[in-house]
Amino acid sequence: MTESRVLVQIDGPLAYVTLNRPDKLNGIDLETIDELIAAATSLRGNREVRAVVLRGNGRSFCAGLDFGAAFKDKKKVARMFFAGPRAVNRFQLVNQVWRELPVPVIAVVHGHCYGAGLQLAACADFRFTTPDATWAILEAKWGLVPDMAGTVPFSELLPADVLMRLAMTGEQFSGARAGELGLATEVSEDPLKSALALVDQIIERSPDSVAATKQLVYGTRRGSLRKTYRLERKLQSAMFKASNTAIARRAGAAKTTPVFGPRTFGR
Repeated sequence: MTESRVLVQIDGPLAYVTLNRPDKLNGIDLETIDELIAAATSLRGNREVRAVVLRGNGRSFCAGLDFGAAFKDKKKVARMFFAGPRAVNRFQLVNQVWRELPVPVIAVVHGHCYGAGLQLAACADFRFTTPDATWAILEAKWGLVPDMAGTVPFSELLPADVLMRLAMTGEQFSGARAGELGLATEVSEDPLKSALALVDQIIERSPDSVAATKQLVYGTRRGSLRKTYRLERKLQSAMFKASNTAIARRAGAAKTTPVFGPRTFGR
């Protein structure tokens, strides 16, 4: 029997949601996406839970999307990429659900925080990290754009030029640098301890005002999510078809320097 990819533990008013593929640095495959969405859905119905901590087992928080595992079932990938009536697809929903929870969600980051993992952390309400953790908007390495709902919090947390630099280059930066940029809420040698100190403060307040505050902040930050997510899907669809994307993916897998052809996207 396969062990759960996502573990949920309720400890009084606190829920721990733990990515559990330590041998893969908690890389996200399709089953992990399903289990994360199920975990958030379950927690949404638990009115006793006052806060959620997102974390990863083993050496890393999350090293990103596990392309090798995820793309074994290309038909399922295609189905999950289709948005349907909610205007968000499964790849976007897996992170958006944490912003929709009526309780604060805190990501505790160590080790790697790459790509899909960084988008998951960004969609938490707070991010606590070790100073030596390694962060990267890594989609650029594969010739892609961030398309798992990350563009919403990225645009809220970062100036446009900083976001474009990180998303265009895929450069790696430390947890300490993430704090300087404003991506991390707090940098700590013991980020879980620091996160729990915040939880202690929050649960002293009315759960209703906490939930209303979260809705108020996100509800007044930006325009239509439908439009934002539609653009994510449109651009990523174009990237999937681009010849330079295949070059980037082959080079990334082989750990070689890609040699790109002429630009095919944009006028």
